[in-house]
Amino acid sequence: MIRPILRYGAEVLHQPASEVAAVTPDVQTLIDDMVQTMYAAPGIGLAATQVGVPLRVFVVDLSVGRQATDLLVFVNPEFVLTEGRQFEDEGCLSVPGFNATVARPARAVVRGLDRDGNPHTVEGTGLLARAFQHEMDHLDGAVFVDRLRGLQKQLITRRIRRLARTGKW
Repeated sequence: MIRPILRYGAEVLHQPASEVAAVTPDVQTLIDDMVQTMYAAPGIGLAATQVGVPLRVFVVDLSVGRQATDLLVFVNPEFVLTEGRQFEDEGCLSVPGFNATVARPARAVVRGLDRDGNPHTVEGTGLLARAFQHEMDHLDGAVFVDRLRGLQKQLITRRIRRLARTGKW
């Protein structure tokens, strides 16, 4: 089932998500829904908080569904390692129509459970490392706009407030 993606300003996007106690059939259904929602958007990553579920779950697929083996599911993820820096333009399904350059690690290693509850560890560089950090931010209650400073952040948040006042957000 495709779920609605919450937009910047929704309360659940700005609060840390809770650990998943067990990978139950309900959690697996959530994962399936998140994958369908991510592909329909289309996007390369989606956190459970973005669909209104405050649990530590995210999915990433850099191929946007073209390679079944590229789909990564993380339940209760944690960083094992982050290193280096990259600066690239970034957007977010919860902040449609806005992009900004954000500093992210050049390499990231994430450990968590897969969709069946089995432990796994994945190393990502470049775009995959960026996606890992982006989705982990969501689970920690942050959106990429929160990583911006100064005028860049002010311009985006002002435009969002203006769109919200006119009912277009």
